[in-house]
Amino acid sequence: MTIKRIILSLLTVVAILFAGASLWESWQQPQIQSRLELYQANLLLHAQEWQPQGDNDTSLSNARSALLGEQPLNSAFEQYQEARTSAQINLDKANNQLKQLQSEPVTTPATPKSQSEIAPITDTSRLRQQQQIQRSRAQLQQLIAELDLRLGLLQVQQEQTDAAIQTWTKFQQQVNNQQQAVLADTAAVLIGLWSDPPQIFPDAEQLIQNNLDGWFRYRALSQLYQLQQRQDALTQLQATEQQVAQQAVIKLAFIGSLPAFGGIVGVGLLLILGAQRLVKGKEALLAQNEDARWSTPWTGETVWQVFILGFFLMGQIVVPLGLALLQIKPPAGSGVRVQAFYILTTYLTVALGGLVVLYFSIKPFFPLPKDWFRFNLQGNWFLWGLGGYCAALPLVVIVSLINQQIWQGQGGSNPLLSLALQAQDQVALAIFFFTAAIAAPIFEELLFRGFLLPSLTRYVSVSGAILLSSLLFAVAHLSVAEILPLTVLGIVLGVVYTRSRNLLAPMLLHSLWNSGTLLSLFILGSGSV
Repeated sequence: MTIKRIILSLLTVVAILFAGASLWESWQQPQIQSRLELYQANLLLHAQEWQPQGDNDTSLSNARSALLGEQPLNSAFEQYQEARTSAQINLDKANNQLKQLQSEPVTTPATPKSQSEIAPITDTSRLRQQQQIQRSRAQLQQLIAELDLRLGLLQVQQEQTDAAIQTWTKFQQQVNNQQQAVLADTAAVLIGLWSDPPQIFPDAEQLIQNNLDGWFRYRALSQLYQLQQRQDALTQLQATEQQVAQQAVIKLAFIGSLPAFGGIVGVGLLLILGAQRLVKGKEALLAQNEDARWSTPWTGETVWQVFILGFFLMGQIVVPLGLALLQIKPPAGSGVRVQAFYILTTYLTVALGGLVVLYFSIKPFFPLPKDWFRFNLQGNWFLWGLGGYCAALPLVVIVSLINQQIWQGQGGSNPLLSLALQAQDQVALAIFFFTAAIAAPIFEELLFRGFLLPSLTRYVSVSGAILLSSLLFAVAHLSVAEILPLTVLGIVLGVVYTRSRNLLAPMLLHSLWNSGTLLSLFILGSGSV
């Protein structure tokens, strides 16, 4: 047993260091939330171009007015300006961090020959930080370049042509790499289109098609076709845009109304349950099983073993190392379907390994006391899961808004979310859906709510177990900006499970949450058509 504990202790130290490094790296990455706001702005821009025809479109016309507000163009411009400002602030931070790392003493006797030549860094940790910051800086520079192109087009539509040309010209003067040079060529095309007199470059249409998308591409192509007097192409473009714009109104209605309706139901549910708890006390629905602990036959060492061996060792060392040895990885430039299938395969392998460790860790204690890993198709588990989802919506949204202010667009996100946002592929979406809405709820609820939470009640109260398991659940996702929202979601999952005593309830809640997130991402991503 002593050797076992020594091994677990060493692995725990490694796990803590790995988690700390991963959280640090995530702090250098942008949150997906900042991108979601821009994708929603893109849908808004599409929708405001829609012009209803005939009496049959009256309902959609009313919905359009309600969804867009009075000045949708100004709202989109403000969102892009905020994104540009936030990106510049984070770029300045990255530059300062890089300068600080480069100015610190290094572990090599070599000295720089000039101010521009930096001595080699031999410290592995510092070198890794420097590389990470450089990648983050490059991403921010590319983002700022793309935002400048779009901000200029928004200024043009607000009849601020001189300001738009100034925006594009300033961007051209700041180009410092080959990738941005292509965007600078596009900026030159846009300057020519809105100059007086206009100037049309030979490759103008190709550059617009390659480097602009969605509403911004339509605006640039419309100006180009008008100047070229290509009426047929302009008519076809306008007809296509009207179809896209009508679809954008429907998409905005979907992603806005359903969460809003669920949030309203959730607020009402929280108020009713809270009032019932105050009036009825221990007889209230929310107090059901509130203090009922599980009978836990194993000690904390078993919990320790499951999470270090089953979650960390399998997920971060064994499976990645095995895939590397077998040379199983998506080839460079592989499509989103290949990446989606690779993510699913990796996740299923990690989940299977974790569940195998869990099984053999608790096997000596079979048969388990009642209520352990309980699945019961009867009862009110469906209502608990659905109600928990509605209750989680307003709580997580409020915390996410606060969280956004804390991290200012940084802090990282689950990479699966970014892929789902950009993947306009139904097969890839189906694979992502299976991973996030079926595989993840089953594995994570078995581990965190089915095993960890009840095990903790041996040492702390049920409320304490809910809080601790929720915090570990959030940290396990290895994104610093997701810790607060996921902790709140974990608390709701824990309350639903402890009250219902049926794992089907938190699994349903978890599945609904992930499904709604994926569907919203897919719809938002389709706004850049």
